[in-house]
Amino acid sequence: MVTRKYDLVARMRELGVDDPEGWAESELREDIAQEARWLVLRRIWREIDSWTVDTIAGVPAAQRAVAAGADPADVAQAMRSAAYDAAFSVLVRVDEGYDPEAPPDAPGWLLTEIRFDDSDEGTPSGRDVGGLHESILSADPSGREGADLWQ
Repeated sequence: MVTRKYDLVARMRELGVDDPEGWAESELREDIAQEARWLVLRRIWREIDSWTVDTIAGVPAAQRAVAAGADPADVAQAMRSAAYDAAFSVLVRVDEGYDPEAPPDAPGWLLTEIRFDDSDEGTPSGRDVGGLHESILSADPSGREGADLWQ
């Protein structure tokens, strides 16, 4: 069990979790690295949501689509949807932990929680950070669970 110097419910609320009590309870009772999971998912959503009418201007294909008459908001939305699909696919692969097409003795991978002490030395907690693809929609900061991505 991980020890921390802060109240986990308050921290989860501060980080923007929609159900801070539920996520904290899951971490404390089931010993699941929920805070680390949330931080990964929150960061991914920031990347997905970074595609805006302003940022698509730096993408030549998007510029051509707008120049051809596409609504810039639709192009940005399409890029957000593509970013979500790519993120989801990567999270599925990370959660899988191995390449099913690789030889049986090939290595796999694992995302592990790291806890930092006062000297900024990271130490693995021994807890896996998994099931990310299962929670990505519930981590949507808009609260719409990605519904706007396909409108």
